[in-house]
Amino acid sequence: MMICDAQVHIWAANTAERPWPARAEPHRAPLGKEELRAEMDEAGVSRVVIVPPSWEGDRNDLAIDAANSHPDRFATMGRFDPDAPDARETIKNWKKQPGMLGVRFTFHTPVLRQPLLDGKFDWVWGEMEKLGIPAMVLFHHEYMHLADKVAERYPGLRLILDHLGLKSAKDVRQATNFATLDNVLALARRPNVAAKVSAMPCYADDKTYPFESVHPYIRRVFDAFGPKRTFWGTDWSRLPCSYRQGVTMFTEELPWLKGEDLEGVMGRGVCAWIGWKL
Repeated sequence: MMICDAQVHIWAANTAERPWPARAEPHRAPLGKEELRAEMDEAGVSRVVIVPPSWEGDRNDLAIDAANSHPDRFATMGRFDPDAPDARETIKNWKKQPGMLGVRFTFHTPVLRQPLLDGKFDWVWGEMEKLGIPAMVLFHHEYMHLADKVAERYPGLRLILDHLGLKSAKDVRQATNFATLDNVLALARRPNVAAKVSAMPCYADDKTYPFESVHPYIRRVFDAFGPKRTFWGTDWSRLPCSYRQGVTMFTEELPWLKGEDLEGVMGRGVCAWIGWKL
């Protein structure tokens, strides 16, 4: 089975030559493409979608380098700054970058969300729809109506809801986190919206594999979005288990998920959605 992880971060050190923005957490140790590739081989993961992390700012250089080095293993949903002086020209040539298949926007903190609320992204959605550029978007549940408005206004724009809009388990317990899951499931009525069941072990109250407490929520998402719009992912760098267990939690511990449905969730769906040819 071809397995494609819908979200993994790689990043470099915070240095004077390559500084992170002031909002970043400066304590993270670097994680590079070769370390990731070795872990993929051990876990049985064929491909990963690299999502450059917010703490590095609007940089895509490491992801592009990884995709250029190993195009069969890495592709990118890159970061894009709508306020950059050359933003309108940059978006027109977005997919000409090696391995670049789409854009990832994060609206999960006040600083990152404010430009969206200020209307600075209004022109971006239309350009992406016109150019066939899909987007991964991170909204928390109380702001999911904003994602719904984008999906409704731009029906040709393919959106992926990251991490089911869940908040950090360090701040919010499982019951509270999933209490408003219906805000996400409501968007299943939009045919241009998909959901990423990524980093699920991170949101479980039971901290040991196979994290059974979140299995019913995964089933609810699958029942709403189906195998072509439900995408497995790990956000591997913060998993509370091995990468291999992040895989087998879905492939071996969900008896209702099998056959073509399993293949869709584990990689074929996301590859088709973002245009990564098999």
